[in-house]
Amino acid sequence: MLADQIAQVRRFNRLVTQRAGALNDHFLGRDRSLGESRLLYEIGPDGADLRDLRQRLGLDSGYISRLIKTLEEKGLVQLGQGTADRRVREARLTETGLREVQAINESSDQAAAALLDPLTSAQRTRLVAAMAEVQQLLQLAGLQIEQVDPASPAARWCVGQYFQELNLRFESGFDPAATLPAEDREFVPPRGAFLVAFVDGEAVACGGVKPITPGIGYLKRMWVAGSVRGLGLGRRMLAALEAEARELGFTTLRLETNHTLQEAIQLYRSAGFREVDPFNSEPYAHHWFEKSLG
Repeated sequence: MLADQIAQVRRFNRLVTQRAGALNDHFLGRDRSLGESRLLYEIGPDGADLRDLRQRLGLDSGYISRLIKTLEEKGLVQLGQGTADRRVREARLTETGLREVQAINESSDQAAAALLDPLTSAQRTRLVAAMAEVQQLLQLAGLQIEQVDPASPAARWCVGQYFQELNLRFESGFDPAATLPAEDREFVPPRGAFLVAFVDGEAVACGGVKPITPGIGYLKRMWVAGSVRGLGLGRRMLAALEAEARELGFTTLRLETNHTLQEAIQLYRSAGFREVDPFNSEPYAHHWFEKSLG
């Protein structure tokens, strides 16, 4: 990493915090800091439990608790038991809090418009496009790949999204009941593993490894959300799955895929997988691949 790159990041951070008003205790002219305003926004009209807020914002529990206490004292937030898990406290906006979030949103829109207004139309287009790219790359910088229970909500959601995409992309659709079975117990150590990638607490990719025969692993359910494609996340997930396969004692990793998934085929080939003869009777497969992990 070059020193001039680090210096540019620091210059960018200083300018953004200044332009965004993060240095002002009265963010957007309101009677609260940026941290309090952001927490109100994240709680939103539907409420949020404190565990999710900590994960989403990357803040420690002590700081979240202090912010919540301040917002409670101002009559903006109420705390109660969670609806999904009564052991977790849930924050909900009061009527005053809801009005405050509406005012914050209106002020934020005005501040964004004021930032863009001095620029020409072409400059605004360039700035907004650059912001979108920076947002994606910053999300990728915060990526975390974790081993999870294949029956967990995050894993279930990812697999559901994966099946929906296959159903849209395959010429004849996709029926999970028609494909070769992959039971949860096969993706649990010491037999196998299931990974989910998270960005700010949001699941954006998944994949699993399970055994075929001693020494041979089988890669299944690899999926990357469309919102983060083109950023190299698929390659990172594949590398993480290969590492898990090695930890599980596999010396060879196999997979199959459908001919419509050209980006996946290209990824596997570029990662060192070679095409082999069919090793199973998967009805949706057109290509079978294998890679030595030695």
